Amino acid sequence: MLILNKQDGLNRVFSRTETLSDSIRERVEKIISDIRINKDEALFAYTEKFDGFSATANNVMISKEQIKKAYDEVPEKLIIALRNAKKNIENYHKKQLQNGELTESSSGAKTGYMIRPVERAGIYVPGGKASYPSSVLMAAVPAYVAGVKEIIMCTPGATPLTLVAAAECGVSKIFKVGGAQAIAAMAYGTETIPKADVICGPGNMYVAEAKKQIFGVAGIDMIAGPSEILIIADDSANPVYIASDLLSQAEHDEMAMSILVTTSENLAKQVSEEVEKQLLALPKERIARASIDDYGTIILANDLNDCVSISNEVAPEHLELCVENPEDLLPMISNAGAVFMGHWSPEPLGDYYAGTNHVLPNGGTARFFSALGVNNFTKRISLIKYDKKALLSSAEDVIALAEAEGLDAHANSIKVRIKTK
Repeated sequence: MLILNKQDGLNRVFSRTETLSDSIRERVEKIISDIRINKDEALFAYTEKFDGFSATANNVMISKEQIKKAYDEVPEKLIIALRNAKKNIENYHKKQLQNGELTESSSGAKTGYMIRPVERAGIYVPGGKASYPSSVLMAAVPAYVAGVKEIIMCTPGATPLTLVAAAECGVSKIFKVGGAQAIAAMAYGTETIPKADVICGPGNMYVAEAKKQIFGVAGIDMIAGPSEILIIADDSANPVYIASDLLSQAEHDEMAMSILVTTSENLAKQVSEEVEKQLLALPKERIARASIDDYGTIILANDLNDCVSISNEVAPEHLELCVENPEDLLPMISNAGAVFMGHWSPEPLGDYYAGTNHVLPNGGTARFFSALGVNNFTKRISLIKYDKKALLSSAEDVIALAEAEGLDAHANSIKVRIKTK
């Protein structure tokens, strides 16, 4: 891995964002437009072109028999692990539930809100380079906890384990389609795939761009692309641990980004050597090596405050604090998808088991997006209740503001009630 100073390191990190943003917009636009107009016909054509699956109205939806067969093919040990992880994720997301209320804001005037789930949620689960049953849990469980009536799922990787995960989470319909075409199908609806109110879940650059383009037709969780990790480390860190955590993201995708920010030049050299050593033993060495060669970066910082400043500028998806006292840094951290604290909280805990969501903002969007959660599947509906006295006491103010905007009918809605007092 390259060991760079702060400015050169940041330049290398941000070069990836420029690469991601300039080449796929038009191709995704065409796919979305085609599916919006031609529906199943276009969806099936793109599915065969990109995924090599000859989809038809009869085979694109996974059947109950296929799900039953999937249970027979998945080892009991894995099913137990899925259920344990699901329980942790469910318990964590139940903490996010909110109850609406109507409270008195002034004499005779009550305001508040009520929370309602969306009717149908669409979740996307990637499956091009690997199988991701954990992404099923992370997207479907919050929707279930939120009270969504129908959860549908699109994935190009309908492996037995992915199907079992979906069944365990209450997904009602599973479609074997992926990419931008799957996002378009869930946004606009086709003859086979119903239209979803909200579309959530991780994906590649095409999926991220498609979600960006359909936002407004359907709700989305975030616009996210290839995975990334940033590790802040001091002299207390173990270079073997750091290297393994950096590679845990590099093996996802050639475009994944792994960053170490450290105050220790000695640790930087040890980690760089250890990454090379561990790369040789990885089954996905080709993918991980491409990621490390193109985007793997070690940045030398002056002190831990400088480390946090660099991290906040990057706004990483995953932030590990491999330092002696991680709690001391928390007050300074403002931009991150998820924070992993200490030497015994590696990023895979969040990917699979701790209960926090692994669908996280990346590419700098942690500046304004949050982890996927219950709120992505609910709506907050405002409530207003004034009695006659409260309305009359507010009338002149409302009339003045309405007339100042030239909206006389708005003002008259108040005036007619004053006349009848």
